[in-house]
Amino acid sequence: MTTATEFVKISPLAYGEVKKLVTEEDKKGLGLRLSVKGGGCSGLSYDLSFTPEEKGDNVTEKDDFKVYIDVKSMIYLKGMLLDYEGGLQGKGFVFKNPNATSTCGCGESFSVI
Repeated sequence: MTTATEFVKISPLAYGEVKKLVTEEDKKGLGLRLSVKGGGCSGLSYDLSFTPEEKGDNVTEKDDFKVYIDVKSMIYLKGMLLDYEGGLQGKGFVFKNPNATSTCGCGESFSVI
């Protein structure tokens, strides 16, 4: 079975932020779900949420949380880096996706050919 982190990477900054959110927002028992949904300016949009595991998920257990990716999202997220940009001009979580052929100005949606 392929694990989620063989397809996506999580930067140290993003890992730290997810760990902080799990602790501060009492997300114990929930995992970090990375997924792609239809919509947005460019056709597809990223979704990041805390959810329980669902049947068919690809699961990776980190030290402090689990990562879930559904089968349909795997093809769009392969090779992606989840990063975190903080500070005054920071955007929060940032998806750096090598599969995206175009992105919208805000970076929240993308398209692939």
